[in-house]
Amino acid sequence: MLRNHARLMRFFVDAHDIIGRKKLQKMIYILKKIDVPFDEKFAFHFYGPYSEELTLRVEELCNLGFIAEEKQDKGHYFQYHYTVTDAGTAFLEQAPDDLPVCYDKVNLLKLQSSRFLELVATLLFFDDLTKDEAEDKVKHVKASANFIKEEFMSAWRFIAELRDKGANA
Repeated sequence: MLRNHARLMRFFVDAHDIIGRKKLQKMIYILKKIDVPFDEKFAFHFYGPYSEELTLRVEELCNLGFIAEEKQDKGHYFQYHYTVTDAGTAFLEQAPDDLPVCYDKVNLLKLQSSRFLELVATLLFFDDLTKDEAEDKVKHVKASANFIKEEFMSAWRFIAELRDKGANA
């Protein structure tokens, strides 16, 4: 248990801050799919891969005072902003942290939009299919997103870039 909390804390330290619950979910899922050792289980949900375990773990870290969660009113929706607290930094100094260095990957993910990460994560969810089959599946299950060919091409290039960073880490 402590190891998984420490891994998540290392992610937050590397990211410095995360804006959006959906973005957080997609970032962790994508990192897991490129062999960063996160243990959370994911299932397919409305916005692509989602982990109840991750949601609960983040909530625990917030309740412990290791992560600050700021709810921001955006008019027609709320957005959540996560940052590491001093107590979180102190915890990480004491906790066993075996997460490999992934600062570059985390920050590359952080630069992307939630929509793009949703596409990337969903493609990775269907990684047992060919590229064409995965794209067809995404077009079916995410029809309302209206992803276009250029977005799919960008997503495949991005996945290759992330995997290349993993091979060169």
